[in-house]
Amino acid sequence: MLKDKILVLMGGYSEEREVSLRSGAAVLNALKNLDYDAAALDLKGTSVQAIADYNPDLVFIALHGKDGEDGTVQGLLEIMGIPYTGSGVASSAIGMNKVLTKKILMYEGIPTAAFAILKRSLTSPERELQSLLKNIGLPMVIKAATQGSSIGTFIVRQEKDVLEAIEAAFQYDSEVVVEKFIDGIEVTSTVIGNDFTQVLPLIEITSANEFYDYESKYTPGKCNHIIPARIPEELQEKIAKLSERVYQAIGCTGYSRVDFIIDKDGNPFVLEINTLPGLTEMSLVPDAARAAGISFEELVDKIVGLGLEKPVRQR
Repeated sequence: MLKDKILVLMGGYSEEREVSLRSGAAVLNALKNLDYDAAALDLKGTSVQAIADYNPDLVFIALHGKDGEDGTVQGLLEIMGIPYTGSGVASSAIGMNKVLTKKILMYEGIPTAAFAILKRSLTSPERELQSLLKNIGLPMVIKAATQGSSIGTFIVRQEKDVLEAIEAAFQYDSEVVVEKFIDGIEVTSTVIGNDFTQVLPLIEITSANEFYDYESKYTPGKCNHIIPARIPEELQEKIAKLSERVYQAIGCTGYSRVDFIIDKDGNPFVLEINTLPGLTEMSLVPDAARAAGISFEELVDKIVGLGLEKPVRQR
């Protein structure tokens, strides 16, 4: 007998569409192996009626980026009274927005790199240049505020390249975050749970490129996931606790991934949180789960259970 009826939402319109399709295919396969009554739907070109017609017990959101990870689909499903996986409307919107995330991290006293915010409608990058050089310094990291998978992210090492990178980032978003570059070890931490959370083993990330960019993330041979991370156990415990603080501060549920950089003095800084991290064959969350003795199918089953736990508006 088949279990709950689950609809996997995937694809969509964002720059991360192809990655989402891969995540969705992997999830759908796992759900079928787990005997769920599962089907997939590409959000691109899909009507709200198509979701309603399927009448799922749960929507497994395998979308990444805008119009999927940013609270929009979550809000739609809330209105429809359909349970779904991952974080809710507010935490999804905050986690997707690097500006809001940075502000909350600062308020909570969670270490993150020094930063400045530029708005296309209010900012003249030329006028801001000297302030950025003085307060942020070179090298600096320039990021589009609401993109994932390192899309619209640039590391700038020379003054002559700053304005060009800002303009390139503005092609993706109306807000840009300029951060102090921290040279160090990059690690990522997966947190799973609703009211009670579990932190999976940390992963150290090395990249063949200058940083862990889109190509590195999704091209075989371009990155390494090292488990356990090659850092002292005491530091691993500190990062795990910080991960849970970030998760709780943003208000996440289900599962999320928190990325860190550890500077030369052994101090961890939060880079960002990803409230719908990838579930492809090269993704970090499934690797962390395997290191904890959790198979991919068990991970998917756990995420489904956490989604069904959350209260939902009655249809």
